[in-house]
Amino acid sequence: MAPRKVIVSCAITGSIHTPSMSPHLPVTAEEIAESALGAAEAGAAIVHLHARNPVDGRPDQSPEAFEPFLRSIKQSSNVVVNITTGGAPYMTVEERVRPAGKWRPEIASLNMGSMNFGLFPMLKRYKEFKYDWEPKVLEASHDLVFRNSFKDIRYALETLNSTGARYEFECYDTSHLYNLHYFLTEGLVKPPLFIQTCFGLLGGIGAHPEDVMNMKRTADRLFGDSYRWSVLGAGRNQMPVAAMAAAMGGNVRVGLEDSLWVGAGKLAPSNSSQVMQVRKIIEGLGLEIATPDEAREILELKGGDRVAF
Repeated sequence: MAPRKVIVSCAITGSIHTPSMSPHLPVTAEEIAESALGAAEAGAAIVHLHARNPVDGRPDQSPEAFEPFLRSIKQSSNVVVNITTGGAPYMTVEERVRPAGKWRPEIASLNMGSMNFGLFPMLKRYKEFKYDWEPKVLEASHDLVFRNSFKDIRYALETLNSTGARYEFECYDTSHLYNLHYFLTEGLVKPPLFIQTCFGLLGGIGAHPEDVMNMKRTADRLFGDSYRWSVLGAGRNQMPVAAMAAAMGGNVRVGLEDSLWVGAGKLAPSNSSQVMQVRKIIEGLGLEIATPDEAREILELKGGDRVAF
């Protein structure tokens, strides 16, 4: 019997970590493209993309900011491109959905519920910042609700369904799985659902093995065989959570959006270093990583020839 294929997603830069936290965080379009291509070469079937202001590293959700690296990645790789609709937690849903609306990717991420989003603990670790905006954003997360109301989610689905995109449904708690189930019963989303259960962010579910099991059991009960499961662990939880999920039949997400580390006290020098590390775990379990085309088949994606970049 052929080994099971595991889809590795890599989230290249995100909007949570700030430039002062790691010199290896990609900021410019060129750095994002290069890092994404490196991750693809190392074995990532999917790259999950955010844009940043090239001058100060601030999250930038203008469709124009995505264009240079989208084109560069497409020219050089067959990797599946996933464009965020999460943007940054203080942006409006309209602002967050615009890049995916314009560029019509194979996958767009979609957060499945409102939540507290506590980034302020990072202020204890980092004392010096290059840019004024960095500590301000972290401090402000004491009073930050990342808004994803039913109206917001419906707006994103109604805007993007016509593009043929599928979704990486980001679920930070069991309630988010129930929210997704509601949209499935309404006919606004179609199987197979690609469900990304997210662990270890302050404001969401924890990263204990029991939390991982609970999310998997709940998804199994709600969605049966009509979903494909993936996990991400924040910070130091990245590899332990990935190892659990891979052993339990799941797919995995790594990348500098989720963790800046590649070991205790050791900054990841690149996104590809995390892909290579999780690949060792997967292959050590006797499994194989999926190619981009195998991921397209597993998730029933529309194909890289039907995007707008």
